Amino acid sequence: MRFAVAVSIAALALPAFAKLPPLSDEAKAKAAEAALKTAWSDKVAAFQLCRSMDKAAAAYQAGAKRAGREPAAPVATPPCADPGPFAAAPTPPLQAAGAHSPAATAAAPPNSKATAAELKVGTKK
Repeated sequence: MRFAVAVSIAALALPAFAKLPPLSDEAKAKAAEAALKTAWSDKVAAFQLCRSMDKAAAAYQAGAKRAGREPAAPVATPPCADPGPFAAAPTPPLQAAGAHSPAATAAAPPNSKATAAELKVGTKK
């Protein structure tokens, strides 16, 4: 009974060890753009956090001054860096990407009544 259970578990686990096919160029491009967008959204979140911390510190100091207390000296921090709008990586034009190839030189019309032997170029010696 234990042997049968072990064999069935091994049979079910075999697909987990199968090798996945390599990613297509399109999938790689989408993954790269997703990584860029994730990095940008992380920068936006850090910028928003920085702005909110500055606002909270300013409110604390203003409230302390209204209450007649001397607020603690502010700690020097770097200014908040705005990441700006999201800009995807520029894609190369089709010609630079090699999408177009030169047309082959036509030796004969595409439709011809000539047989293959008649079209054969070259002579026997």
